[in-house]
Amino acid sequence: MNERQPHRGLFRGSEAIGEEMLTWRQLSSGLYRRVLHNVYMPSCDQLDYVTKCHAAALIAPPHAVLTGRSAAAIRGLDLAVTTDPVEFVVAEADRFGPVREFRIRRTTLTAGDYEPWQGIRLATPKRLALDLLLRHTPRTQSRSRCLRTAVSDLDCALRAGLVSEDQVAATLWGRRDRGIALAREAFELRDARAESRPESEYRVILTLAGLPPEPQFVVRCPDGFEARLDLGYPEHLIAVEYDGEWHNDEDQPAKDLARRERLRALGWRVLVYRARDLRDTPDQVVADVRALMG
Repeated sequence: MNERQPHRGLFRGSEAIGEEMLTWRQLSSGLYRRVLHNVYMPSCDQLDYVTKCHAAALIAPPHAVLTGRSAAAIRGLDLAVTTDPVEFVVAEADRFGPVREFRIRRTTLTAGDYEPWQGIRLATPKRLALDLLLRHTPRTQSRSRCLRTAVSDLDCALRAGLVSEDQVAATLWGRRDRGIALAREAFELRDARAESRPESEYRVILTLAGLPPEPQFVVRCPDGFEARLDLGYPEHLIAVEYDGEWHNDEDQPAKDLARRERLRALGWRVLVYRARDLRDTPDQVVADVRALMG
């Protein structure tokens, strides 16, 4: 058998058949789920993104470095969904890929960029942070969208303590990778105070428009009332808030309403956005804030 230890119920189909553990008919009977090329798991087992990364480790060459959102997932940071590709970097001259459901980028690597993991290599926190910034290019989406996504990923890594600002700055210094200019711009827009990726994205949108807000601004009143705003403009008494799905849970809508009524009684104008707003009309927040500023 392969020296790599499978994760949970993962196995290589070719090995299972070759060692007469299963027949091809059994493998394709519906009892097993194909995760990646030649990698299967019992259909009753739950497939998530971390499991998908482990599946990739069974078929990637030993020198491939799992990085970016994939390495972040292995290190406990939830930045990817199950349908996202597994991300690797390899040396410039490497011939690995293309592989379906893998995202493979060729770059300069040093021994300090990775450590052994599951028979392949896992990017160090500094390396994965670099690749979170370098994975976005304006070739397929707008520069603004690239910055929004890169900054939100980096904010999450910084807030989780996976990597420090000084480490990322040192990693960016002196590099000439494709996309390094955008990576450095994204780094300048970072803010570890952000508590969600959508909050980071709205902050970037507003900052790029010349309207930088204050993240996690706390409104305090003499009677003890406190409200922490996702994004605030205290000099204009404008609050920008993002309501994720959990804001629909149980009595949360009533709590949100009461909190915002208190803010409005204090003179604050509150703008609230949801997932569909960020997806369909992300720049509307700029027009809304400017209108309130007069």
